[in-house]
Amino acid sequence: MSRGRRIVPYNALMNITNSQNAFAAAAHLRPGSALVIHDFGWEDYEQLLGAFGDRPGLRVSYDSGRLEILSPSPKHDTYSRRLDLFVAAFCEVRGLRCECYGSATWKSPKLGKGVEADACYYVRNADRVIGGEDIGLDTHPPPDIAVEIDFTGSSSMKLSIYGALAVPEVWGYEGQSFVFYTLKEGSYSEIPASLQLPGLTPTMLLAALEDCDARGSIAAVKAFRRRLGE
Repeated sequence: MSRGRRIVPYNALMNITNSQNAFAAAAHLRPGSALVIHDFGWEDYEQLLGAFGDRPGLRVSYDSGRLEILSPSPKHDTYSRRLDLFVAAFCEVRGLRCECYGSATWKSPKLGKGVEADACYYVRNADRVIGGEDIGLDTHPPPDIAVEIDFTGSSSMKLSIYGALAVPEVWGYEGQSFVFYTLKEGSYSEIPASLQLPGLTPTMLLAALEDCDARGSIAAVKAFRRRLGE
């Protein structure tokens, strides 16, 4: 996760000082661009999340006063939904429990950090969230896996947020590459295969996603299942 996206930095002339100003500014973001605001208060961040309830396409992250609002590229959500299909197929074939929570928001006012994953999964802790309501870090463990999909920029800065929130594993997909990270002693290091879903590798998912582009999701998932059974 290392490329540069188009960043719209905070500008004093924009007068972005609260959630209402930030909401108005976000309305002008072009797909693939991000608005970054510094010295943004936690209460305004919470209010902004509420205001964005009707605009689920935006991704908002918060790191100790640094607010980033990302407008994903058009194919962003397509790939996160495809990942859900392959993760579900892998877990079914391997007899694993898995609960998908999409682009849920994970935040901690105590730590002053919050993030919206593009996809996230409970695997080892699946039993603790099945049937639950208002899943959050104050009452439940963090997801076992969080996914960042980034076609136009870098999501690496979000690793510090995920690390503070104690997310055990993060996957980063940038279209031509897939990387898995595991959390150890407060920081992430790259791993060749998932520790939360043993046997699943970045190469497997990258090939499966490319197969989707070539012949469609249904055919790609069927082929993925066949390969798992070989």
